[in-house]
Amino acid sequence: MKSLQARFNQVSQKHPLWSSYTCFAEAIKGQQFSRSITHRWFSKLVDKDDYAKNEKKAVLKHLENLTNLPRTTKNKNKNNRQGA
Repeated sequence: MKSLQARFNQVSQKHPLWSSYTCFAEAIKGQQFSRSITHRWFSKLVDKDDYAKNEKKAVLKHLENLTNLPRTTKNKNKNNRQGA
């Protein structure tokens, strides 16, 4: 797994007009980063002007949910086949 910072840098380069918050959210989406990693790198990578300080707690909670989205696979019906 690539580091969060490397993923963030890739997204930032691919989408130079996106805010640092949007790039960060895209970088962690579904990647199962821990709460502490998400919080630490959020503080280092996201511009403080990209979010309201009084909403930081809610923003971090949203990002925690975003990183823990369940991954989907192409073979999601693999176990449901019976005698096909």
